[in-house]
Amino acid sequence: MSIDYSIPVLVVDDYQTMVRILRNLLKQVGFKDIDDASDGTAALAKLRERKYGLVISDWNMEPMTGYELLQHVRADEQLRDLPFIMVTAEAKTENVVAAKKAGVNNYIVKPFNAQTLQSKIAAVLGAQ
Repeated sequence: MSIDYSIPVLVVDDYQTMVRILRNLLKQVGFKDIDDASDGTAALAKLRERKYGLVISDWNMEPMTGYELLQHVRADEQLRDLPFIMVTAEAKTENVVAAKKAGVNNYIVKPFNAQTLQSKIAAVLGAQ
């Protein structure tokens, strides 16, 4: 099974440099339809307006964190099955465990490269 690179991807991060890095890495991997939001609140609004195939979200954001966004997504009947990858600079075990319990599909610790991102996406989308 191969990755469907035509799916819309939502990148969520309050740090615009990281959004730009993720956009570039996603383009390198082959995705073309990439949207972004600056925090969980803005992301949730976008997720309710448009159908995305994947969310890649930072953990640390204000006012709604990536973890809170994940909880909202999993509690929403329309969004609960949406593939969700968490990105963070912190590799704290308790954060990884909390995210797994909340239903995250995969977890990426910064810094990472296009190959790592592609591997994590392939694992989430069942294309390994």
